[in-house]
Amino acid sequence: MRPAEPGRVAYVCKMYPRLAETFILNEILAHEQSGLELEIFSLRMPADGRFHRDLGRVRAQTTYLPGPSVKAEHFWTALCRARTVFPKGRQVLETAEGTDAGDLYQAIALAEAVRERGITHIHAHFATAATTVARLASRLAGVPYSFTAHAKDIFHESVQDDDLGRKLRDAAAVVTVSDFNLAYLRDRFGENADSVRRIYNGLDLEQFSYTPPKGRPPVVIGVGRLVEKKGFADLIDACAILKDRGRTLECEIIGGGVLRKNLDKQVAALRVGDRVQLLGPRSRDEVNERVRRAALMAVPCVVSANGNRDGLPTVLLETMALGTPCISTTVTGIPEIVRDNETGLITPQHDPASLADTIERLLDDEALGERLATNARRLVEEEFDIHRNTVAMREIFRTGSPTREPVTLEVG
Repeated sequence: MRPAEPGRVAYVCKMYPRLAETFILNEILAHEQSGLELEIFSLRMPADGRFHRDLGRVRAQTTYLPGPSVKAEHFWTALCRARTVFPKGRQVLETAEGTDAGDLYQAIALAEAVRERGITHIHAHFATAATTVARLASRLAGVPYSFTAHAKDIFHESVQDDDLGRKLRDAAAVVTVSDFNLAYLRDRFGENADSVRRIYNGLDLEQFSYTPPKGRPPVVIGVGRLVEKKGFADLIDACAILKDRGRTLECEIIGGGVLRKNLDKQVAALRVGDRVQLLGPRSRDEVNERVRRAALMAVPCVVSANGNRDGLPTVLLETMALGTPCISTTVTGIPEIVRDNETGLITPQHDPASLADTIERLLDDEALGERLATNARRLVEEEFDIHRNTVAMREIFRTGSPTREPVTLEVG
């Protein structure tokens, strides 16, 4: 069932493309650069109004699976066909009781595409709907599957342990993006999590040239979706504290999301509209340019009331690669990259006063910022190079488990 070399791999996403999921795009491009043949399958049509300019570099075909809403007659036709077409179709479908009809319908469509197109491995991103569909398609088509577990898909209060445990157990291998996540899954799911390995998300460092943070104006930047777990409410409170201290600074918050109106009201109530700008979504090129000009990046992540939290925000990797000092919190795997007083500064979550103190410290000490930025870039080069890290991913596609040994790339 597993070829000697990686064959044709299906990448399954709930929605592709998505502006916020640059880590998936980075991964796909690195795989293609290595020569791996990919096909992308999306459960939903894209809903973002903006898309990453690098999408044009992706060679893989994207298929939007029919559904998830499906008419009863089409559902039963697909079900009957699957029972006869796939060798284990009847057996698999008998064990799928309770599965959402839309997920099952899409799994059948994916399994048919896998068989018709000679796909040898299925990989899904996020342990939710995409992995539900990938797991069922894997069992129908008789090819292995793997998935990457990120954050909301393992920490949110809606996660069902029996469902996630089954997905972990049945997968040929599972990737997660931080050592924190790895320890959490192994502690919570025991032997069902034996196949989980940590492989960091990565960057194509050729796209992130380093600029030392010297002589920059007192601009604080925050980038991310406007949702609770990003902690932007704390950043706005910190800016109000700094204004009360007579501190001169500007704060730019880039991104869109459900909390936009709440944050606008907070800015107005605290009378910091002269200091804080909510700029909405911006292109990657503009974001990078603003990050390069800023004195520091604030990523004050928190654990949301519903348990949702970030895994290891890609914006931290990108900012550290560009040469802008970072401030963040102790949430999940963040301290694995923002190592306090070494590659960045750490503050407690939900603590605007401490965040204000830390911002002030970094604004006042340019030498500290330069030292942190230099160390941060070195760390990103050593542990977050996308071409190095995707070698381990392709080992999964080839054998079902990544190499445990350090990966050495030949440069030529």
